[in-house]
Amino acid sequence: MNYATPTIELSNVSTRFGQLEVHRGINFTLKPGEVTTLLGPSGSGKTIILKLIMGLLAPTAGAVKVLGRDITALDETELRQTRVDIGMLFQGAALFDSLSVFENVAYGLRERGERDEEKIRAIVHERLGMVGLNGIDRKLPAQLSGGQRKRVGLARALASSPKIMLYDEPTTGLDPTSTRKIDDLIIKFSRERGITSLVVTHDIQSARRVSDRWMLLSRGVIVADGPVDEVSRASKQVAEFVSGEWKDEV
Repeated sequence: MNYATPTIELSNVSTRFGQLEVHRGINFTLKPGEVTTLLGPSGSGKTIILKLIMGLLAPTAGAVKVLGRDITALDETELRQTRVDIGMLFQGAALFDSLSVFENVAYGLRERGERDEEKIRAIVHERLGMVGLNGIDRKLPAQLSGGQRKRVGLARALASSPKIMLYDEPTTGLDPTSTRKIDDLIIKFSRERGITSLVVTHDIQSARRVSDRWMLLSRGVIVADGPVDEVSRASKQVAEFVSGEWKDEV
């Protein structure tokens, strides 16, 4: 595994919506196999960073490189090709209620042009097995628990064998057992498959468990960045944020 080559790189990224400045000069790189959690108060623009990496939004200024390609310079066809290497677990899992578990996981494969039904079936069953959900492929999302829905969403995100996984509040609303299962899967895919993972969460216990590194976003910039234990000791802002004594923003 080559840790010298970043899989994601944001350089002097600024994002503005009208008069609202969300980011101003964001800089960071993420490496293969690294699990990084992006912390910050609500409204600080964490999820927007995930959307920038996906190419769903474009920055006002700066470069967003994914696997060495500046996605701000790509057309829609090239963006779709790049997104094959990126999986995303949305906050609410974002499953299609009218589709079975099987069809939900298969959806992205079909959207990307896969027509071999035998291959689709094999991939879907393998991914469901990876997240510990064998035998539920005919169920509808409404028949699943919250933790199961999150794991189906994760199986769908993994269907294309991504090099990058983005997680938006992956454990929100889950019981402790389901939270631990999601945490274990994030760690597993990072360690065993070398997937670069960027997690956005307010669940500090989960963030401490899964992360190699924390970044703290405040007032449009990264104000702290480093290995979890190191940044927890060295940054007063991180210490205040994780203890619930955050005063930097209202």
